[in-house]
Amino acid sequence: MPIRTATLADLDLLAPLFADYLAFYEVAKPAGEVRDFVATRLQRGDSQLFLALDEQGRGLGFVQLYPFFASLALRPAWLLSDLYVSPLARRQGLGEALMNAARQHALATGACGLQLETARGNLAAQALYERLGYVRDEVFYTYWLALD
Repeated sequence: MPIRTATLADLDLLAPLFADYLAFYEVAKPAGEVRDFVATRLQRGDSQLFLALDEQGRGLGFVQLYPFFASLALRPAWLLSDLYVSPLARRQGLGEALMNAARQHALATGACGLQLETARGNLAAQALYERLGYVRDEVFYTYWLALD
């Protein structure tokens, strides 16, 4: 299953996968809004998206990274914001392959690390992350201020 950097030409593959990702987290958004969000990320280049495809070129999953600076390390880093694998493609190593693509990109760009968060109940993802060497933070809490 090839994994490659996504481009605007992949919008028709990515938008439905992103909608499924949102549905997994029980976030309902109109299809047009989802498509616009993904299109904007690809047009602006303000995130890095990697897309996994099957042999027929159908989208199976993606990982999305956003750049930031790790102030305590005085270096650039990446936020692994979104990881999704279609239910039909799970348990085939695709999540790990996408995570490894993210890692390789971070290394290639001189980042000091990758940061991510996941739902407390997403035990399958947590097991994958820990198997790949990610360490759960026991020092810092994550806070959120909704501005809507």
